[in-house]
Amino acid sequence: MTIDIGLFSEAPSTSAEEPAITPGDEQKPPELVYGSAEEFLHEQLLPTYVRDVDGRAAKWCIEWYFHPEAVSRVEALWRAWEHLRLDGATGISVWFRDHADHHMSVLLDPRGPFYKCDMQKHRDPQHLEPKKAPAGWFPDVRVPKR
Repeated sequence: MTIDIGLFSEAPSTSAEEPAITPGDEQKPPELVYGSAEEFLHEQLLPTYVRDVDGRAAKWCIEWYFHPEAVSRVEALWRAWEHLRLDGATGISVWFRDHADHHMSVLLDPRGPFYKCDMQKHRDPQHLEPKKAPAGWFPDVRVPKR
């Protein structure tokens, strides 16, 4: 039986006929497989990372894109996947272990970013509204001191 792992195995191959890159030559970055985090989510992540989302052990919001944390995590998953797919040796393992398993556990956690939502209805998350620290407690380190 063969298991389809999606497009992870489509790393570009190098040919012996291609000239070696010398220092100073500009390397063209590899072409992205997916054009956006949303395309990646629908075409790669969710079809390969299948879980029973029952609302008790795991939650998801049908309008996940209204959750800034979810958008940021899906974006991180996509970017890491695009990079690690090029490693034909351990890229898929590293991506699952260090990225997918970690971020998806947080996203699907019943107390995670979708805690108020379910598969049928989105509910806006409550954002933390912390007070600003007193002036000078966190100086801007980008500004050089005179």
